[in-house]
Parts: sequence; structure tokens; C-alpha cells
Amino acid sequence: MKYEFKVLIFCLLTTAFSLPSIHGETIRVASFNVRNYLNTDRWVEGRWRQDYPKPEEEKQALREIIRRVSPDVLAIQEMGGAEFLSEFQSDLKAEGLDYPFAELLKGPDEDRHLAIFSKVSPVRIKSHDQVLFRYFEEQIPIKRGIQEIVFETNNIRWSLFNVHLKSRWTDRKDDPESQKRRVGEAQAARDLIRTLHPPGEVDSRYIVAGDFNDAKDSSTVKRFLKVSDTKLTEMVPCYDSRGENWTFHYRRKDIYQRVDFILVSPLMESLVRGASGTIVDLLPESKVASDHRMLYIDLDFPD
Repeated sequence: MKYEFKVLIFCLLTTAFSLPSIHGETIRVASFNVRNYLNTDRWVEGRWRQDYPKPEEEKQALREIIRRVSPDVLAIQEMGGAEFLSEFQSDLKAEGLDYPFAELLKGPDEDRHLAIFSKVSPVRIKSHDQVLFRYFEEQIPIKRGIQEIVFETNNIRWSLFNVHLKSRWTDRKDDPESQKRRVGEAQAARDLIRTLHPPGEVDSRYIVAGDFNDAKDSSTVKRFLKVSDTKLTEMVPCYDSRGENWTFHYRRKDIYQRVDFILVSPLMESLVRGASGTIVDLLPESKVASDHRMLYIDLDFPD
């Protein structure tokens, strides 16, 4: 399916965060790197703090963004441990957003985890925390694992894979910006998904969403799109209210990049409303909450 950016349609879609469905049921799926929702060393009010929690101002901004968008299913990256998951879930509920289903994936990364929040009852949630791949002379796991969530909507079964691939920080001179490691993670994740959803299956519907830590045309992202001539997924184009598509602001160098994506399998494409998604640019909250911006799509499931 060929995606086109049509300005008129885009403007209509992004003037409001919630639109009624003329179809059977609509599920809003969002992805958000919430930037260190945990204790870590950080700058706070001009001072360097060690082992310090995410500032309340940032937490409030996160909650306001989620409240305004009100996703049915929210894939989160950079969540802390179980106590932080519970805190976030409780704080959202206190502000009128009840996500009764919340699950944490504690992968090999001891600090930053994947999490899923859902208003919709999942069929199952599975944590793939030991997905191995060859990195130089050893087998290592994907650092944050892969979170798989299966839903059934109007008798249509579909899956969401939450991913957060290796950052560009490296401890090896022979792997600048961890490019080899990130591509290895991407290929291992793709191979797992292909095993669970073989291309060409009549009911293979899935989404891959999260922080890929790489550019649209990178080998990392391309691993998920196709193998040889076999199409695996389509990248959903996403834009903010100004028509811009960056999702990450590297403040130290003042660089804006798109590193967060939503990919859909061929059988999911027709369910994506407007054949596009939205990047949330709620101000000032989007600047305060995280160095990433939330992105989401609406899925229309026919009766």
C-alpha cells in the first residue's frame, strides 16, 4: 500500500486528538519513550543530582500528554522497575486515566525497561527477554528484550511488539555508535517476529512500535521492512500539527531526528485510519516530559 501525505487530510486529523469512528471499533495505539522514569544521575534545576528520580514537573507533563491523547494501548520505553510502573499507573488513575492492564518487561538492561499500559483486555502478554544474536565472538541478548501483546478486536486477532533498540552509546572502538549491535538486535527481533508471524499467513496482523535509535533509511529500520523481495511491514508516516516528523531532540547538540516508528504488517495497513499517524506536539508539555515525542495511530476494526 502506497502512503501519501495529503495536507488537507492531515490537518483534519491533527486538529483534534479524538475523532469518532464510523466503523465498528477504534483502538488508539501509542508509543512513548518517557526518558528515564527511574532513579538516575541527572541535572535538576541547574544542579547535578545522583540517583535522583524523574522530576515531578516532567511526570506531570507526561500525564497531561497521555490524558489529552488517551491511547487505548500505550507502549512505553525507559520505564524503571515495578515500583515506578505502579506509581505511574496509580498517578494516571488519579487523574482519570485507568489502565487496568500494566506489564513490565525486565530485560538484561538492569535500569531501563519496556512497559505496556492498556485499557483493553489483552489475550496474552509475553516477555521475550533472552533473544540472542551473534555480536563479534559471542552470543548476547537484545538489551531490553521484546514485549509482545496480543489482542482480539471484533474477532480480529492482532499483536503489538514493543521495542527499544540499543542506543548509540558504545564501549567498543570497533563498533562506533553501537551500529553493529543495534543492527544485530534488529535482525534478531525481526527473526523472532517472522517465526511468530510467517510472511503470507492469512491472519498475520501485527505492529512493531518503539524507539529504534536509528534513522528511517538505516540498516536497523530496514531489517523490519522486508527480506529480499518479501515485504514484512510498512512504515506508517507520522506528522505533528506543523507537518514535521521528528520524534527525538538531542539537546546537547540541538539536533532533531526521527528515531521512533510505528510499522504495520500488510494485513494491518487497511486498518490504519487515514493511512497515517500523529506525533504529539502539545506545548509546553512535549518539551518538558521527555526528549522524545509520543506518536500514535488509530486502528478501525470493522464489525
